[in-house]
Amino acid sequence: MLQPVLADRPLLIPSDRNSIIVQQHSPVLPATNRAGVSRGAFPKHSPAQVWAALAPILAGQPRVRLSRDAGRTYPQKHERVLTEALPTFPAAVRIFGKDGTCAAIFLDFDSSVAGVDWVEADVRAVQNWLHAVGARWIEDYSPNGGRHVYIPLEQRVTFSDARDLVEALGTRYRSLDKTPHQNLLHGCMRTPGSPHKRGGHQELAMSLSMAYDVARRPNSASIWAAMTTDLAGEIAAVRALRLEGTFTPATAETPRIQQRTGRMSRTMQLMAQTGLYDTNRYASDSDARQAILTGAAACGMELIEVERRMMQGTWPGLASFYARYASRHRAPALRRDWLEAVTYLSKNPGSKIEKNNARISPTSQPNTQPQGLKGNPTSSNPDAEHRFIRTWRNALRLREHTYTESRTGLARRMVLRALAEAAHMTASRFIEFGDRSIAVATGLDHTTVGSHLRTLRSEKDPLVTLVERGRGTKGDLYMLTVPEDVKTAAEDLTWRKGKIHALRPVFRELGLPAAFIYEALEHCPALTTAEIVKVTKLSRTAVSEALEVMAAWNMIARDTTRAWSVVATTSLKDLAEHFGVLEAVAAQLQRYRIERILWKEWLSKNVNTVAELLSPGEDYPWETFEGPPDEWALVDMAFTKAG
Repeated sequence: MLQPVLADRPLLIPSDRNSIIVQQHSPVLPATNRAGVSRGAFPKHSPAQVWAALAPILAGQPRVRLSRDAGRTYPQKHERVLTEALPTFPAAVRIFGKDGTCAAIFLDFDSSVAGVDWVEADVRAVQNWLHAVGARWIEDYSPNGGRHVYIPLEQRVTFSDARDLVEALGTRYRSLDKTPHQNLLHGCMRTPGSPHKRGGHQELAMSLSMAYDVARRPNSASIWAAMTTDLAGEIAAVRALRLEGTFTPATAETPRIQQRTGRMSRTMQLMAQTGLYDTNRYASDSDARQAILTGAAACGMELIEVERRMMQGTWPGLASFYARYASRHRAPALRRDWLEAVTYLSKNPGSKIEKNNARISPTSQPNTQPQGLKGNPTSSNPDAEHRFIRTWRNALRLREHTYTESRTGLARRMVLRALAEAAHMTASRFIEFGDRSIAVATGLDHTTVGSHLRTLRSEKDPLVTLVERGRGTKGDLYMLTVPEDVKTAAEDLTWRKGKIHALRPVFRELGLPAAFIYEALEHCPALTTAEIVKVTKLSRTAVSEALEVMAAWNMIARDTTRAWSVVATTSLKDLAEHFGVLEAVAAQLQRYRIERILWKEWLSKNVNTVAELLSPGEDYPWETFEGPPDEWALVDMAFTKAG
């Protein structure tokens, strides 16, 4: 016989643990009711009220990601500061904080796995289990029949512990999606009140007053201990399963770059970012964190650089390894481990760890500056060449409106900027960089670059002229040309101050419109939105969206006059590292290095090439080499796989 309870308080549990008693929720209904909850059992609140009350408390950090493609993806570039205002798009809060810990366990029961009936059965079972261990929770449901169960925690738990618990529950409940808790950098989930991709919102399956009470009085450490104790067998099983496999970063399949000093290995960087490591190599989090610190020390980093990456959330994986310490003990523990790493390296200057972690990192930029083109008479007067290049940049500004706002037009504008940057590097209007070098500079594929260059040089009064086709390992030789129809205006126009950039790594994530807008603000501070539209030749919609994205990452700010300007204290390099874009740059560099080797091998076997073309000097940039014919590369790849 159940005792009466006050409104919005948990029901008392009888001594019989097998009784199916749930928290003060409306009952879970059979599959005939697709929504899965009864209507009118408690006062209804607007989605905005529900979001404002619960989202900030449940989130692991005050950040939220918006989905602008109807809920299919929640990209990092659309991340914003979490506020109490209800977003207009489907919105998912970040589960883990910058320190690699979470304030709540997020259980996502997906109806697409086995249907709504299975979801309801799993939710009923997990509710029984939560009551059995004395836990309290918040529950909501989606318009498509999916359900979320949130378990707020009084003491934040580390990424590893949270992942183990959710994976253990995943062995019990088929419809439970474990992936949100398996990704430290990108784990996120919609919370109550969020708009849903199919229309409607995430609706509470309980009263808001009770949900808020659960959020404000979360489960104690003893409840967490009871949960992990009850799941001890399953947790041990998932850990054992993890030991059977080997964690391999996505970029580790490519051959490693030639060893150099002053660079941290990509494997160590990924460990520091994701908190994931090969359990066959490192027995515990302590071993993994010590390896990361040793790698950082070996490549020449200072302790303050490591601390900055941990505090700013660039290395949440490393931060999570220290989360088991109390806040006041984390910094001393980090310094102690750092001293151990430095001591180890001083005693073992030729250690394997130092060699493994002293390779070129994704942060390095391609060396695209040759020592000058032989036989080029203009390269002897760099001042005159720089003046010509600046005049050519004026011509580009005058002709830029001819390129549409389509993806193709924006890409060609960026290719032209890459050519201008290369010309400034070499102090010459003549450019002998291969398609792959320009591809690295623009974030495009080399085949796409080749197509754009062919179109640009075939235009009437082109901005670039093909002087000589590439042969052997030499790239095509291009010359910057000022078209006759804009020559007078370009010469009269004032030179624009500052550098011209190709696509800086961070804009691989944020997009080409953001790159052009940021460039405009660098050259002309304090521009209004209308002025930016005029200067960049972009649509107002594209400009508004890019401004919103960059403002969310504190790259730009708007003053009282509603004019935008660049925030000088925000580092584009740090943001690129935070986004993980530098990994993509490093992978592209590695792939092209391998293709260069294949191309040289193919030339030596199939073409009677002049010896010096096959053996350029050490100072010649490798990025200028073109790849082998596509059909030969495919045959080689097939042969490699077959071997």
